[in-house]
Amino acid sequence: MAAAAGGAARGRGATSFQRKAAAGSRLATVAGTRPSVRHGQLLLSSGLPSLDCVLGGGIAVGTLLLIEEDKYGLYSSLLFKYFLAEGVVCGHDLFVASAKEHPDSILKELPAPLLDEQRNELGEEATAVKSEDFQDSMKIAWRYQNLPKMEASPTTSTKFGHYYDISKTMSPELFQPIKWHSFYLPEELCLQPTVKTCNMNSAYGRLLLSIQRIISQEGFDGSDPQKKQKNILRIGIQSLGSLLWGDDICCSDTPEDIHSLTKFLYVLRGLLRKSLSACIITIPAHLIENKAIMERVTNLSDTIVGLESFIGSERETNPLYKDYHGLVHVRQIPQLNSLICDVSDTKDLAFRLKRKLFTIEQATN
Repeated sequence: MAAAAGGAARGRGATSFQRKAAAGSRLATVAGTRPSVRHGQLLLSSGLPSLDCVLGGGIAVGTLLLIEEDKYGLYSSLLFKYFLAEGVVCGHDLFVASAKEHPDSILKELPAPLLDEQRNELGEEATAVKSEDFQDSMKIAWRYQNLPKMEASPTTSTKFGHYYDISKTMSPELFQPIKWHSFYLPEELCLQPTVKTCNMNSAYGRLLLSIQRIISQEGFDGSDPQKKQKNILRIGIQSLGSLLWGDDICCSDTPEDIHSLTKFLYVLRGLLRKSLSACIITIPAHLIENKAIMERVTNLSDTIVGLESFIGSERETNPLYKDYHGLVHVRQIPQLNSLICDVSDTKDLAFRLKRKLFTIEQATN
């Protein structure tokens, strides 16, 4: 009788058909990620929701984000720290490499995440600033309505991407569950003998070996499935291509290793493609001015964002730009699984640093 009742229940609406879960839903189980609505690729946040919006939702796992430093490196260092801070909040592993500033110092200066109460306060603050700017000048307007509200100001809670207070540093307690690795070139030069890899300079060779070792030993290699719970490795490399890395490509007519930088990027990109990782690299302003080098670097990068600061320029005193601190140039966005690169559909981007918040928005004269 029970069997008959069960059969009747199945007849009324139950079915043996089960919808197969999409591949993206399986990928989305990795903390701090979400699948792209455009191409299904797994995305992670840059740490700046307004930048995520410009880049089409975030940074794809397995790709390289190249930041062209502003003249004094002030604002590019903020984007670098946002990327790492987002990794801490999401529980991702970190690998921080620098030849100038010790990675320990960089991590101690990461901005503090905003609590819900603080986010509401800053949201009201941003609205007040917007109203004040509108009254001051009708010629320049920050077009908040052209960006989603969750991207323009921290008034709406989002699971993907967080907001940070640049006036405060991150609490040491947040680092306790985080696994992070550092590469400080002066220390590495003292620990190991000269390393020469793929005909590139010693500094790049050491850095590649360190990244490769972390990806392999810590279970981020996609060709060797992780036995533990899946996680993301965020790699941050500061001022790559500077003299501190032993790269004289822009400072000598006969550089010792003219192709070291491009060889490094080529091998690094291959490591990223087959691993659960993403990388942010900042490159110094003097390197950007060399068009021949930048053409090769561009071909070996996925996403390229340039920051143009107004400090020391004519635009700093130009009334048309009085509410801005600089411009954002999206040079390249990857068109994944395609032979061409995408182009950002958002133009005339500017940034400003107001009180506790750094924002990227669309602006018009």
